[in-house]
Amino acid sequence: MEAFHHWLVTQDLNMWYYLHVSWRNAFLDAVIPYIRNQFTWAPLYLFLLIFMPYNFRWKGVIWLAGFLLCFALADSISASVLKPIIQRVRPCNDPRLAEYLHLIVPRSYGYSFPSSHAANHFALGTFMMVTLHQRLRWFWPLPMLWAAVISYAQVYVGVHFPVDVICGGLIGAGIGLLVGHTFNNHWRLASNKAMVAASQQELSSV
Repeated sequence: MEAFHHWLVTQDLNMWYYLHVSWRNAFLDAVIPYIRNQFTWAPLYLFLLIFMPYNFRWKGVIWLAGFLLCFALADSISASVLKPIIQRVRPCNDPRLAEYLHLIVPRSYGYSFPSSHAANHFALGTFMMVTLHQRLRWFWPLPMLWAAVISYAQVYVGVHFPVDVICGGLIGAGIGLLVGHTFNNHWRLASNKAMVAASQQELSSV
């Protein structure tokens, strides 16, 4: 077990070096801080706040509650439960990595494992994928790509190790699957075909 732990930590450090140091460039230095900033995505959340109730009425309101539940569960489990137990030091605060650090965002404090950014966004992304894929079949890869890019950004800016975001992402995905399937079992959103059929039935009854 100790040998496996040593191997895992070594591979984690190697991956961190490649993602944070070797693959760094001026373009990503300029773009990545905005990608990981929560205020960048405020228009998306505002859009969902309006779009879901407008198009799905009371089911859309319940969908928003599920969306918020995913965030609350992922954030509390990662930040309030696991981080205080594991107490892993962030790479930006690890003196062994100081000579390699290229910090382009304010230094983060607190513990590193798991990444709450990754847990939160994979929970939200997975919930969106599970609940909206039948309504918008082309849509399902986008939330997962969104969560993956934000998680990668956490490593790029030096506030997390790769294993932090991988495990955070798995935790978040599990929460998103659980909440998403619960929503589908009780309040599944109608597919495009079902909505068209319902509209045609209403028209024919007029």
